[in-house]
Amino acid sequence: MNLKPETLQRIDVAVAHYPVKRSAALPLLHLVQEDIGHLPGEAVEWIASRLGLEPIHVYELVTFYPMFRQEPGGRRRIKVCRTLSCALAGAYQTLAEFEKQFNARQGGTSPDGEVTIEFVECLASCGTAPVVMVDDELHEKVDCEKARQIAAKIKAQARRES
Repeated sequence: MNLKPETLQRIDVAVAHYPVKRSAALPLLHLVQEDIGHLPGEAVEWIASRLGLEPIHVYELVTFYPMFRQEPGGRRRIKVCRTLSCALAGAYQTLAEFEKQFNARQGGTSPDGEVTIEFVECLASCGTAPVVMVDDELHEKVDCEKARQIAAKIKAQARRES
């Protein structure tokens, strides 16, 4: 597995912070996913080996937490909160609008590979529901109209970058 030298350095620093190596599993999962975009089996097994764990103990984390991806996704990630306050405020309609705008189903990637759309638990902004996170940017009170505006912005950025 080819990780960037700076990622390997950050991994060494992270592991050194924990007296029990096993405790570094979550930070390492984040670092590796940040570097290569997802966590294939090879990455999970590398992390397990680095921490002296059986791979199943790392797979348990990857399959439990929804922020970890085992498959590559789109270049951009749209996460729509589906917890109660967001659902009551229209998150399901917002998700449907993103699906329509990008011709992709929830959990899937647009045909051009640009966008992956996900339903996630709690983005911690219940008072401004429904909430959407595009990559690392939080968008609040995202109704269908605002979802169309966000989608148009993403599409325009993709055209400029290609």
